[in-house]
Amino acid sequence: MSKKFTGKIKAVAFAAAFAVTAIFAPSISSQAVSSVPYKWDNVVIGGGGGFMPGIIFNETEKDLIYARADIGGAYRWDPSTETWIPLLDHFQMDEYSYYGVESLATDPVDPDRVYIAAGMYTNDWLPNMGAILRSNDRGETWEKSILPFKFGGNMPGRSMGERLAIDPNDNSILYFGARCGNGLWRSTDYGVTWSQVTNFPNVGTYIYDPNYDYTKDIIGVVWVAFDKSSSTPGKPTKNIYVGVADKNESIYRSTDGGATWEAVPGQPTGLLPHHGVLASNGMLFITYGDTCGPYDGGGKGQVWKYNTSTGKWTDISPLPYSSADNRFCFAGLAVDKQNPDNLIVSSMNAWWPDEFIFRSTDGGATWKNIWEWGMYPERILHYEQDISAAPWLDWGVEKPLPEINPKLGWMIGDIEIDPFNSDRMMYVTGATIYGTDNLTDWDKGGKVKIEVKATGIEECAVLGLVSPPEGAPLVSAVGDIVGFVHEDLNVGPNKFHVSSYSSGTGIDYAELTPNFMALVAKSDSYEVKKISFSYDGGKNWFQAPSEAPNSAGGGSVAVSADGKSVIWTPENSSPAVTTNNGNSWKVCTPLGMNTRVASDRVNGEKFYAFYDGKFYISTDGGVTFTDTKAPELPEEVNGIKAVPGKEGHVWLAAREGGLWKSTDSGATFEKISDVDTAHVVGFGKAAPGQDYMAVYITGKVDDVLGFFRSDDAGKTWVRINDDEHGYGAVDTAITGDPRVYGRVYIATNGRGIIYGEPDSNTPEPTPEPTPTAMVGDLNGDKKINSTDVTFMKRYILKIIDDLPVEDDMWAADINGDGKITSTDLTYLNRYVLKIITEFPKK
Repeated sequence: MSKKFTGKIKAVAFAAAFAVTAIFAPSISSQAVSSVPYKWDNVVIGGGGGFMPGIIFNETEKDLIYARADIGGAYRWDPSTETWIPLLDHFQMDEYSYYGVESLATDPVDPDRVYIAAGMYTNDWLPNMGAILRSNDRGETWEKSILPFKFGGNMPGRSMGERLAIDPNDNSILYFGARCGNGLWRSTDYGVTWSQVTNFPNVGTYIYDPNYDYTKDIIGVVWVAFDKSSSTPGKPTKNIYVGVADKNESIYRSTDGGATWEAVPGQPTGLLPHHGVLASNGMLFITYGDTCGPYDGGGKGQVWKYNTSTGKWTDISPLPYSSADNRFCFAGLAVDKQNPDNLIVSSMNAWWPDEFIFRSTDGGATWKNIWEWGMYPERILHYEQDISAAPWLDWGVEKPLPEINPKLGWMIGDIEIDPFNSDRMMYVTGATIYGTDNLTDWDKGGKVKIEVKATGIEECAVLGLVSPPEGAPLVSAVGDIVGFVHEDLNVGPNKFHVSSYSSGTGIDYAELTPNFMALVAKSDSYEVKKISFSYDGGKNWFQAPSEAPNSAGGGSVAVSADGKSVIWTPENSSPAVTTNNGNSWKVCTPLGMNTRVASDRVNGEKFYAFYDGKFYISTDGGVTFTDTKAPELPEEVNGIKAVPGKEGHVWLAAREGGLWKSTDSGATFEKISDVDTAHVVGFGKAAPGQDYMAVYITGKVDDVLGFFRSDDAGKTWVRINDDEHGYGAVDTAITGDPRVYGRVYIATNGRGIIYGEPDSNTPEPTPEPTPTAMVGDLNGDKKINSTDVTFMKRYILKIIDDLPVEDDMWAADINGDGKITSTDLTYLNRYVLKIITEFPKK
């Protein structure tokens, strides 16, 4: 696992050179809130679960392989276990953008060095600028340099590349191709400082779609390739080639180490260069498409090679541009290091009947597809496919020929051949990484054995979690792959919930009859009803006969404690209730769009809602809601949760405003002190000796960001994660396990489902009880806090004024560790009691 930085923040800006450089470590965490040791791991879904835009092999060390994710960070291959190790789990919520990896480069001179261009979106609402992460120990620890613009690791064109490249002759030199008109950037000190290559002539012109915020930015400079043979070790490489997202002139070169640049003469136009690979024989191979991908990929594509010695361009496309079968981009490209005439290219989103993977053993003169047509609808396959590592990849559907499930994939934006092993090939898809270890058998007339190569990668955006008191310990709603029943946390499930859904967005169960569940989702089909019900704990589902009014699908769902009522709040619509499994619906009045709804977990007639800054209650099964007039609530809340076994106990989590608790069905609320921010709140089994369920939140307590647990209904908190386990965006769902004390499940946006349990190897410290109950509560608010420290200091100073003491016992840092902690409170308590016992008070 990765280790977080150590030290203090240091930043230097070089405005004249248009570079902002920072050597970053985390700010020192406050110790005002205590922590307990936890162990963290993924709930295994298996197979990846999302798009991995790039795979990067180190060219000088065998089995050193990296993979980058669009929202889930980066991974390094562990050859001993054939699994992937996550490298960026230390980034917390305030730096979740760095889980979007725009590009990755592994050093061909010093294999211990690896670099990441980290940043998820270029949009205005994202606070973080892009960062170049640098590691000297293969991703175990990192430093970062901040650039003065944003990156787009989860934006259009993200599988083009690689944008980040290391000079193979002088590895102190790196180049990075930027988006949004920021052009080409260079570092000459191992990525510490960066400046723009101001004489680079083209920042790119192509924009995916100017009408939407997500797609309106220039795709920019997309790859850099070095001609190693043009220089000698220790001297900068002279000949450099750069691909730009521009349909007019897209390929540029420098022959003097980047001092000057020119468009390569005679190059093809009208398409975008997805990948460029310079082979050892001097051939520059390039895949082209008329869009940047990775979503549509439709239209047309080509493959070209450029002879860098003669200047000759040759169209080597597997399908002629004029062919009716040429209806997709060519995106993925790999050249065999052992034999530069051996090539692989992939289609991007051909969709029907499947993707295309073409193989050439003569430098592109002839090609063979990995499948070919037989007598229609038969297809002759030159591969066998094994999805046993992720059985859900068949989507639970058998398709009629010529289609089959599982597919070869889609969004195949990158494909790679191991530079040390011509038989090993890996490629990315929209759901997993596939690979083979017998690629050359294809050349001999045999079949390629394609397997899932994504064990260890958990790259899902999780949108809902429930942990019922019986049945499977966890049931989820997951973006893109709907969601699962997790019978065993360490074994991937066989299937997801409903095959006709594209994404699960919300899930709930009936607290008193927990086998009854409701799932809301999105679907690509208009006819599909986007809410389903289960009576066996999520193992089998049936779709409702009708949908809530004005439903576009998605959204959230709340199930009454007795299972008799279900309230669905579809995306961008008002909540509606059904009492007959979706045969009919009634709009919940007077609620509107973006209402948060939760059910009481004891009384089946009660529901709670937060709408437009007000808290509402329903006592008629969700048909009508009444404003409780609860005062001083936050303007917005991120979630509502009611406590199992406690009627009327409901909690609000607010990004701005913290955590709020009601014990009277929302008539009044108490703001939980010391909680600055609460992204989500959930409940699990009560601690031994307690009658209130353990409360879990992600957020900020006493100005410390992290995951927290309270065993006493919010009076005190302990931090349960550490600086190595942040997991990025953790503001969607959280739930404790009602059957296992201390176990908590957390939804992430890109790192799947993570769960934590107290580390049995390091038992939690048990605080010494004070000699008298609440003796430190000097201000009488029934809490021990910083105010009491101040009162104790004043009281001790008053006594010191009258009685000599031998040391500075009045200082708040009693134990001398440089912090004000609960230990100091204990010492202060003892000292006050000692004085009170030995001397009369005045």
